[in-house]
Amino acid sequence: MALRGCLRAGRALLWGPPARGVCAAARPPAFGFLFDVDGVLVRGSQPVPAARRAFQRLADGSGRLRVPVAFLTNAGNCLPSAKARELSEALGLQVSPEQVILAHSPLQLFSQFHQKCMLVDGQGPVEENAHNLGFKHVVTIEALRKAYPLLDMVDQSRRPKELPPPTTGFPTIEGVILFGEPVRWETSLQLITDVLLSNGNPGARLQDVPYPHLPVIACNMDLLWMAEAKMPRFGHGTFLLCLETIYKKVTGRELKYEALIGKPSTITYRYAEYLITQQAEKQGWKAPIRRLYAVGDNPMSDVYGANLYNNYLKSAQQNQVQAGVKRSSQAGSPQIEDYLQLRKDCSSSVESCESILVCTGVYHHNDSIPSKTEQCTRETVFHGHRDFCFDPSLLEASYIVQDVNDAVELAFKKENWS
Repeated sequence: MALRGCLRAGRALLWGPPARGVCAAARPPAFGFLFDVDGVLVRGSQPVPAARRAFQRLADGSGRLRVPVAFLTNAGNCLPSAKARELSEALGLQVSPEQVILAHSPLQLFSQFHQKCMLVDGQGPVEENAHNLGFKHVVTIEALRKAYPLLDMVDQSRRPKELPPPTTGFPTIEGVILFGEPVRWETSLQLITDVLLSNGNPGARLQDVPYPHLPVIACNMDLLWMAEAKMPRFGHGTFLLCLETIYKKVTGRELKYEALIGKPSTITYRYAEYLITQQAEKQGWKAPIRRLYAVGDNPMSDVYGANLYNNYLKSAQQNQVQAGVKRSSQAGSPQIEDYLQLRKDCSSSVESCESILVCTGVYHHNDSIPSKTEQCTRETVFHGHRDFCFDPSLLEASYIVQDVNDAVELAFKKENWS
């Protein structure tokens, strides 16, 4: 399936028509920005002070952005429209939902699962998100819990007081989508494990544990994220770590992923590149987009992902796919390979993706990352997902600046942009 077909409807809403009589700069931009949100533009519900100054630089006198911008966040507990409204209020200019890339946004490409019955987990409108992404048959954790009340037994107050009648007519689950960290971890961990051990029929007990298990797709691998608290908070990566550990402890086998999406996955950056180039095309900017500047606060997510994609861009010119990713079952899955080959379906001019690390979130200036590979492997705790190799060089940002305003100023200077 071509990415162009997936986004045709959204392109009509993107940015609006070019402003007449307004020249944003003496020449069209040959670069674009990928902005992380939490820790870069906002901290929890509070805007980072430098964010508005940065977007005053990026916008012209009428409030229209002069360069293509995508908001690349691993958040997944909301609709793109809600995140766009949040960003519009924080930044003081209109943000379109088509500029927002949530952790799960690339799932619209996974059409081979759209007709299957999928168990979805996370917070917020997970069912609505799944339907908007193209999934026709979804079951929530809450629906599964109600159908099989004897499964959720950790919280004694929720245990059934009487033995419920047998469950009938409940569909067989054919796969699992993990949108983000749930509220009741014990419930999700138990029921997802039940589904995998029962091959999608949690009311039954199989003689042998099925393996390979049902397809599992996970969005957002962040171990930590930054809110208003002084220290980082647990992210979806922490939940995945719990699920993986429990599954291996129970079965003796590794939990396998059909795909891991969201930063630092290459599939997410490829998706972002496509949106950036489409924005430039819609605005009528004739110069091809050659460079991307990825601004983030998390070395293990933002920097690692941008550098991994930069390696991919360089290796793709030599017809190599997924540079730097361990060849695990998820890394070499047909879904990711097919997606990356969409480069053949839409022209790509981007040559590099440079990482800019800011100090307003997870990372601070006093957080040292050893420069030597041997020292880094020995001393640095790897917060990335287990299915991504620990390459210390991918943790080294192209640039480190104080905040997002400094990041924009740096990119403008590099581009000789007014």
